[in-house]
Amino acid sequence: MSTRGAVLEAPAEGRAESPEQRSAARLSLVVYVLALGTFLMGTTEFVVAGLLPEIAGDLQVSVAQTGLMITVFAVGMIVGAPLMAMLTLRLPKQLTLMLALGVFAAGHVVVALSSNFTLVLAARFLTAIATGAFWAVANVAAARAAGPAASSRALGLVGAGAMLANVVGVPLGAFAGQAMGWRGPFWALAALAAAAIPLIARTVPHDGGDAQTVSIRSEVTALRSGRLWLVLAACATTTGGVLAAYSYISPLLTDRSGIASGIVPLVLVGFGLGALAGSLVGGRLGDRRPHTVTVVAAAGATLLLLAISLLAGYAVPTSILVALLGFFGLGANPVLMALAVRFARHAPVLASALTVSAFNLGTAIGSWIAGLTLDTSLGTTGPAVVGTVIAALTLIPTTALVLAQRRRSAVAA
Repeated sequence: MSTRGAVLEAPAEGRAESPEQRSAARLSLVVYVLALGTFLMGTTEFVVAGLLPEIAGDLQVSVAQTGLMITVFAVGMIVGAPLMAMLTLRLPKQLTLMLALGVFAAGHVVVALSSNFTLVLAARFLTAIATGAFWAVANVAAARAAGPAASSRALGLVGAGAMLANVVGVPLGAFAGQAMGWRGPFWALAALAAAAIPLIARTVPHDGGDAQTVSIRSEVTALRSGRLWLVLAACATTTGGVLAAYSYISPLLTDRSGIASGIVPLVLVGFGLGALAGSLVGGRLGDRRPHTVTVVAAAGATLLLLAISLLAGYAVPTSILVALLGFFGLGANPVLMALAVRFARHAPVLASALTVSAFNLGTAIGSWIAGLTLDTSLGTTGPAVVGTVIAALTLIPTTALVLAQRRRSAVAA
């Protein structure tokens, strides 16, 4: 939730933007259109979390099986982001974005029409491939359209589209799904994606691809940094821990905390607002102390998940803890993305895509293990327990990065 927009290049330290640059840095319409795209992508990944009981009842499968709709989507993103980043390097960005939205819309139509759970999972996987393609290209297109004076703002806005999905898209989808049936949100997402295609055609400049400027081989061979892989490990564990619990938050809130199903979307809004605030705060603080942010966020998420596991029987404390989990659990994501791109050096596109894969790898593994615990003695608190363990693992790579930075600083001194 979604939390998956990526930064293409780290800001240069000490570089000050002139007043002329700031006044000229106006974002073009294409950036807002791309942000709409990432909003749709972020909404579809986690709208299922608020509709698990409804989908399970209609398709006659268990809630744990229904959670596979989130897991399968995450697996598709794992494969799709780096694969499509490489395959589309030499294709026009406009064409790639339009094709991705077309496949995205078609996948949602299949889900909305199908009563076969296997077909639903297949459509979700295909939709995730398209999502990976869109995300792998959207940041490049936004940065180019905005130009050097506004590229950072453009990338921030595109990323904010995905974050707003947790604040607006997912809760609205849950409300709509409970009011008109779970298929309604999927029809709406298909229609919005189809409507975005002509917007992409009109706003994204046509280009001839990067055949002359980008080498696939150079992108791959540039990924030799050990620090990069530590960052990717942190991306996987931090997201895996948080979303292991969040993927099954609806049954936890209704069955364990005693919250009415109609109130669940409001709790999801709290999580989304926390995630959005955490991303903004974490990104700002991360410019000065990136490693401190990643360690504190990991520790905070671990403690919050543990508290949810212990206090799940109390409605108000659990709702507050879920909102704080959004803040700490996803607040370090922009910092991790920037660090990955910085450490990859000459492979920003692939590094950007790999962070998306790492986030979704954590989501896939975390949500799968969490689903298994629903049928154990842990019941609906099982996903939060699993999330606590996975989130705690984030302290290993983040601490290793701190130590590596200290060693490099000592050598430089």
